[in-house]
Amino acid sequence: MSDNNNTNQQWGGRFSEPVDAFVARFTASIQFDQRLYRHDIAGSVAHAKMLNKCNLLTDKELADIIAGLEAIRQEIEQGQFEWSIELEDIHMNIEARLTEKIGIAGKKLHTGRSRNDQVATDIRLWLRDEIDTISGELTRLEQGLSVLAEQESQTIMPGFTHLQTAQPVTFGHHLRAWREMLLRDAERLQDCRKRVNVCPLGAAALAGTTYPIDREYTAELLGFDRPAANSLDAVSDRDFAIEFCSVSALIMTHLSRMSEELVLWTSAQFDFVELPDRFCTGSSIMPQKKNPDVPELVRGKTGRVNGHLMALLTLMKGQPLAYNKDNQEDKEPLFDAVDTVRDSLRAFADMVPHIRSRKENMRSAAMKGFATATDLADYLVKKGMPFRDAHEVVGKAVAYGVNSGKDLSQMTLEELQQFSATITDDVFEVLTLEGSVGARQHVGGAGEYLKIG
Repeated sequence: MSDNNNTNQQWGGRFSEPVDAFVARFTASIQFDQRLYRHDIAGSVAHAKMLNKCNLLTDKELADIIAGLEAIRQEIEQGQFEWSIELEDIHMNIEARLTEKIGIAGKKLHTGRSRNDQVATDIRLWLRDEIDTISGELTRLEQGLSVLAEQESQTIMPGFTHLQTAQPVTFGHHLRAWREMLLRDAERLQDCRKRVNVCPLGAAALAGTTYPIDREYTAELLGFDRPAANSLDAVSDRDFAIEFCSVSALIMTHLSRMSEELVLWTSAQFDFVELPDRFCTGSSIMPQKKNPDVPELVRGKTGRVNGHLMALLTLMKGQPLAYNKDNQEDKEPLFDAVDTVRDSLRAFADMVPHIRSRKENMRSAAMKGFATATDLADYLVKKGMPFRDAHEVVGKAVAYGVNSGKDLSQMTLEELQQFSATITDDVFEVLTLEGSVGARQHVGGAGEYLKIG
């Protein structure tokens, strides 16, 4: 990365002195927007083809531009391209190199466009590709959860509210709840993609261009659904980046909730599941430790994505139309949000299919905390007792169980009948864990996939 004390930007005709070297570094974005090179080149190729179609470039100039841009792409990918801070950004670096390689035709490439619509196009092209990659990781994780949920459909565990034992469910049912979160995430991501897939090229600096361009053709070449409808909005809109970060924050929040449960469940106090060794680490001092580092890191990384969302909202809240230099600050939060959510999903998609349940521990835990208390209340209601009266009866039975150290299913019929004569020996069919879960075999219920008998 070169950095000269005296800068000579391609826009410098208006200025009587070079930009200060520190200011050049301070205002440059090439340090981080290099990752847009493929999309910048793709946008330039499409723009050049459109200029040729509109008779603004000759066939020879078009061929030279395309060949030059392809050579530059190869230079970048082979690590042979020299990036210059004095040229500020990815766009000026590539354009300067193109002019160096092919001469005056390179200077004609910028006809009918501005860096304002160019960068907006680059970001949308890049983000569209990243959304497709992230969608693939979401699908992979969702499918992994589906397979694991099917395997664990008969594994009974306690369901919790307030992290206290509430009612028995199956591990498969719990995993399907995780899957529902991801399905909503996938829908939101695809909906976000629709608003990303709009082409700003042709908006130029802010008002459009006087050249006879064909914006529909450019949009078609780049696979966009349509051109942006308003030139002012096209160059200043960053809603799509904010929306993506919002979707990402929800994805990370869901992964964080899953992570929290995995961290709890792998502890010695729960011991519900085991994670593969390759997704865990040990301790430098305590040889017995197996730390769930992947879930812990994902839980921690959620905060940075939430922060990126707040950063972009704050970035845009006070900006007048149209483009402002503030918008250079959109890239690093967006880039990091993409990297973080993509890598977190990949880690989970790799890890989840290899989670192993400790079925006996789950079942034993479900026997604690009077998980079938609601079933006893429902039993009494079905016998004709008002629910509030049934609630009180079961509450007294639970209090007795606390004092005697017995679960409801462990009490004798005589012990249960001291709280209500309505209780008969058929009560034990509903006080078992299988009976409790199996009674909820409706759509979406905990027993929907439980096999009875």
